[in-house]
Amino acid sequence: MVRAMEQTAPTLLLVDDEEFILSAIKRLLRRDGYRILTAESGQEGLRLLETTPVDVIVSDQRMPGMTGVEFLREARKRYPKTIRMVLSGYTELQSVTDAINEGAVYKFMTKPWDDEHLRANIVEAFRQRALETENQRLHDELHIAHASLVKAHAQMADLVRQQQKRLVQDEVVMGVSHEIFDAVAVPVIGVDGGGMVVLINAAAQQFFPSAVPGTQIQSVDGLEFFAQGPMAMLGQGFLALRSGGRGWTVSVQRVGGRSQSQGGLLTFIPVQEEKPCP
Repeated sequence: MVRAMEQTAPTLLLVDDEEFILSAIKRLLRRDGYRILTAESGQEGLRLLETTPVDVIVSDQRMPGMTGVEFLREARKRYPKTIRMVLSGYTELQSVTDAINEGAVYKFMTKPWDDEHLRANIVEAFRQRALETENQRLHDELHIAHASLVKAHAQMADLVRQQQKRLVQDEVVMGVSHEIFDAVAVPVIGVDGGGMVVLINAAAQQFFPSAVPGTQIQSVDGLEFFAQGPMAMLGQGFLALRSGGRGWTVSVQRVGGRSQSQGGLLTFIPVQEEKPCP
């Protein structure tokens, strides 16, 4: 439990070649809830950064081997998300100012320091690091959301293309079906459940000219027989009918059994009548 808390606590790295200064700053910050790491040189600090994530770095400027600014420049190259601050006297002010201008150093603090001023600057540095982390999180979420939106748009466009393709295919099939229906040599009339003509082929128009879509089947000349009842009352099978001076066998095919629309298909088959002997 303690190890998990240490890993999630804001992490501060102190770098100074004088151990008593490291100890003094650690005592100053011991109640602030930071996870505090220390290094006594820039090289040691870089080795520590290789294995441990760090949020804020506070480094002394005047150290043997590698100055604080040199260390922080290298830390910026390798770990640009760290917030880097330097403790320095005024004699090194020019080199520190150059480092601030190029972005290697976030803030300069004088040495010797004021305890409360140092603490306030470290609090501000962690606040800045938290803000950058939150901005990065929001940026990542926005990127993921945008990628998802692009993917969804592509899927929708693909569905639209497929639907358009199906519609074109359906139109072709519908056109062919109508041509086939119209080419049937015997009269065929489609009616709804109330007996209204909704479909008629060319042969039916020839034998029953008044049978146009929208009229009632019983109103068609020669088909008054169907006034006996609505189409919904008729069964399925064959009817004998005489119309236009000729006999017909009418095949009644009920349709719409699997849908809300009910109706029938009437196919008129001419009866071959025997001619009287002379």
